[in-house]
Amino acid sequence: MKKNQLFVLFLLFIFSSFSYGIEYPIKPVKIIVGFTPGSGADVLARVVSNKLSESMNQQFIVENRPGAGTNIGTSAVAKSPADGYTILVMTVANAINPSLYSNLSFDIEKDFSPIILAGFASNVLVINPNLGVKNINEFVELAKSKPGKLTFGSSGSGTSPHLAGELFVSKLGLNIVHVPYKGGPQALTDLLGGQIDSLFVITSTVLPHISSGKLKAIAVAGPKRTPLLPDLPTLDETVIPNFDVNTWIGFAVPAGTPNEIIVKLNQEMNKALESSDAQKKLLALGIETVGGTPNQLKAFLKEDLKKWANVAKIANIKPD
Repeated sequence: MKKNQLFVLFLLFIFSSFSYGIEYPIKPVKIIVGFTPGSGADVLARVVSNKLSESMNQQFIVENRPGAGTNIGTSAVAKSPADGYTILVMTVANAINPSLYSNLSFDIEKDFSPIILAGFASNVLVINPNLGVKNINEFVELAKSKPGKLTFGSSGSGTSPHLAGELFVSKLGLNIVHVPYKGGPQALTDLLGGQIDSLFVITSTVLPHISSGKLKAIAVAGPKRTPLLPDLPTLDETVIPNFDVNTWIGFAVPAGTPNEIIVKLNQEMNKALESSDAQKKLLALGIETVGGTPNQLKAFLKEDLKKWANVAKIANIKPD
């Protein structure tokens, strides 16, 4: 075969490689969740992973790696090869943690490439009914009349429920004592038992207790009402304009992952989130799907990092 013929064949090979692009995925893909099974982030990840397994003809496997406020799972993904086979479920915790930890082994902006902002889970402010108040306005008045007497719980110092509570009391100039717990279930148990008075929590977690009357929801903590409790007003509508401490969930991959893979994942995840059955499953848990481009998640994360850094400053929380 002549040299010019070999050269032509070589060009054809190169052209075909560019035309067909990267073949992906050719093996199972791991989706790392920094929370225990059953959490909002975990449920959304499993709904999306099932859709991706169907549409991309490959297994997408959810792996739970809880601990250290999601830092264990996040660090594991940051250290993974940038080949699209390890995906991080990114959440509001990733926007909060840089303000709480001084020695993180990763930079949430520099070490990750966003894929998509997948959804929001509404949070509500709930109280023990024994307080005897009917709504958010009465709760604020009670707190003003009894400075330092009421309490709000959280799943631990520096967690989103803690910072939500600190933002709430600072905006209204209230003196409500923070009671940290080692996890959300303990805080919820003590709220039910009357050991604490109030708690910011994901709506779906406490919906059965609200329905039974064991707890009373007095306000939604996001910018709009939740379909789970359509008659419940927001803090924005009532006592604090522009108050928003909802939980968000997204997906990202290690920085350096080929853009072609990110684009493909973004397209397939958008399709998954747009499907009626996925939306129905998630809405039943108070999770509203979003979708969009990688750049939209990038911009959103940047603003959320600023917001929570400011809240940590208000709460006088120093990085450990």
